[in-house]
Amino acid sequence: MKSPTLFIFLFFLVSSSAHPTGKKQRSPCKNLVLFFHDVLYNGKNAANATAAIVGAPEGANRTILADHFRFGNVAVFDDPITLDNNFHSTPVGRAQGMYIYDTKNTLTAWLGFTFVLNSTQHQGTINFIGADPIVVKSRDISVVGGTGDFFMHRGIASIMTDSYEGDVYFRLRVDIKFYECWQ
Repeated sequence: MKSPTLFIFLFFLVSSSAHPTGKKQRSPCKNLVLFFHDVLYNGKNAANATAAIVGAPEGANRTILADHFRFGNVAVFDDPITLDNNFHSTPVGRAQGMYIYDTKNTLTAWLGFTFVLNSTQHQGTINFIGADPIVVKSRDISVVGGTGDFFMHRGIASIMTDSYEGDVYFRLRVDIKFYECWQ
């Protein structure tokens, strides 16, 4: 009779070699691509602005982003979300939250925001949090939960800067992959 220890060892050896990381790869249970459009207040565009600098380094102007990687700026936003990259498309919701420029030696921000969706396709919220190394073409942030159609959903959002115009306008493409879906 063979040793049970040897059998158990071989079982774990074979099962862990099924995938290079030893973990089972999962497919997303839901995928969603949305765009949000940020128009930063610059002292002249109040009627159009969807974001404003609310914190700045001492002595800095709150209508112009700080020099040197914008370190110390804090902005809040209430941006329209669209299904395509057209700023004038009918919004399906709002992106509400803040970004904090938190690094002195590169252009990086920390993001904390919620997509509040209210359309015929989707009702509810999706919550995001994470570091945004802005100069990287595609970067991932965490999807930490949601409500409504996205109740208790979690996953990863790959964000890409789709367009920008100076320091006033940028558009992000957000490719959301949910790996935990509770519905």
